[in-house]
Amino acid sequence: MQVNLGNNETWDTHEAAFPNLKNFLLPLMDRAVSALLDDLQERGLLNSTLVVMAGEFGRTPKIFKIPGASLPGRDHWGAVQSVFFAGGGVQGGNVVGASDKHGAYPDRDPKHPEDLAATIYDALGIPRSFRWEDLSGRPHHIYHGHAISGLFT
Repeated sequence: MQVNLGNNETWDTHEAAFPNLKNFLLPLMDRAVSALLDDLQERGLLNSTLVVMAGEFGRTPKIFKIPGASLPGRDHWGAVQSVFFAGGGVQGGNVVGASDKHGAYPDRDPKHPEDLAATIYDALGIPRSFRWEDLSGRPHHIYHGHAISGLFT
């Protein structure tokens, strides 16, 4: 399932990043995620529901101001990003991997998009060996990455 804010706000904060994050984006996200996790816990569903928050990229480590913008922001950045996992057997409070001191590149225990997919499939109980065959009978594995160790209890 994908959830959007629904109030024409965007996480694409190329300009005015800090006031937009502080005043519009983060408070709503914080309340929504907290409410979701509390609700899942109260209903006894948190251990069987994996919650993942991720985007398709991170943000540049350098703050910049685009021409014509009133306040600075950050551009797209594919080298490093953060992903949030909760529920589904995830051990809370763990941090896996690290970026360099600038937040620009992986420094310790780098992961890849394939590993994110493998982690989700593994949580669903789909083994790495699982495959399907196309119309020509050629086998295709569902995923090629490795589940991220250190996340699950």
